[in-house]
Amino acid sequence: MYRAQSPPRKYEEYAYVLDFNPRGKSSTVRGREGIIVTAIGEDRLTILEILGIPNSAFEVGERIYIGKEGRTKVLSVLGKMNYDDVSSSAQSELYAVVENIVTNNESKFVEYLNNARPLTPRIHALELIPGIGKTYMKTMLEERDKKKFESYQDLQERVGFKEPVKHISERIMDEITGESRMNLFVKR
Repeated sequence: MYRAQSPPRKYEEYAYVLDFNPRGKSSTVRGREGIIVTAIGEDRLTILEILGIPNSAFEVGERIYIGKEGRTKVLSVLGKMNYDDVSSSAQSELYAVVENIVTNNESKFVEYLNNARPLTPRIHALELIPGIGKTYMKTMLEERDKKKFESYQDLQERVGFKEPVKHISERIMDEITGESRMNLFVKR
């Protein structure tokens, strides 16, 4: 009997440091001690617990490589974490780091805006982004049908939607903190 193969698991390549403890104990893997780093993945926006290589230095907001091959500061990715389980300092850094990710990955998020579809007959994915109601959504759909958006600046000029980075970041924060019913950006 033929069994369909599941798609290969996707792993984060890079993460941004939210907090670290030079002499910490893992909360996800029992018995692991050392430099415990709390970070958020750049691609899937997953909060991760990471074990740093001894004597490595980390800074909050720093982008670190966590891929499979060629790590220089990371011994291993210990596991995923829930927002409620991370330190209060990691929680307080999260918004600024998410905003940085949204800024640095502009093409990914603009592509999302260009390809967003209705979720139900009454709710469009765009409407779940704070600041986008029926009026902005209608204008955005009309404008992107004429020509896809090329950047946040293009979106602002053609639609008048101010501060897209801020609004997208707010939406991601809603999903990470569990305040959202429908997840768009965060893949769990």
